Amino acid sequence: MGLYAEQVLPRLIDRMCGSSGMIRWRQRTTAGLEGQLVEIGFGTGLNLAHLSTSVTRVYAVEPSAAALRLARRRNPDFDARVTHVGLDGGSIGLDDESCDAALCTFTLCTVPDPLRALSEIHRVLRPGGRFHFLEHGIAPDGATARWQRRLDPWERRLADGCSLTRDPLTLVADAGFTVEVVRQRYAKGPKPWSYFTLGHATKV
Repeated sequence: MGLYAEQVLPRLIDRMCGSSGMIRWRQRTTAGLEGQLVEIGFGTGLNLAHLSTSVTRVYAVEPSAAALRLARRRNPDFDARVTHVGLDGGSIGLDDESCDAALCTFTLCTVPDPLRALSEIHRVLRPGGRFHFLEHGIAPDGATARWQRRLDPWERRLADGCSLTRDPLTLVADAGFTVEVVRQRYAKGPKPWSYFTLGHATKV
């Protein structure tokens, strides 16, 4: 990992994804999660403040040591709540059916192989386990989608692989989850980056 990806980008993402406008989105995404939770794309721990006390342990999948340091500084009880178990979601160091819930926010856009990461989440979740996600992705209107496709090569270079054109809902369904709750709409900000999908899904 280069200096930009390791040191600069985690701080930029922390600023952009940690704004006050994101609080309600995160609250809705994390609502109802409980038990042993695995989170891919843990980042700087922005979701920790919104998890209920029913979440007994967080297993963090995160490639950036700088992001984890920021998370530790932000959360005094970090070491009592969080265990680092993997890097990009392609291989999660947990046993089959060992987690009650899973979470990812703004991660499926960036992981090298989103279907593999989702398959790993599916593997470590117990039957009936909950998977909640919040992602940006391909827009439903043609004009914005065309801009997303034009900008995507630059976005991938500048944002460490982040893509504007993935469809998170299709990816989650293709990985074998049953999606039960979906909210899709534009959030505040430039349209190519702000078409959000919030979903609650279950491993049947």
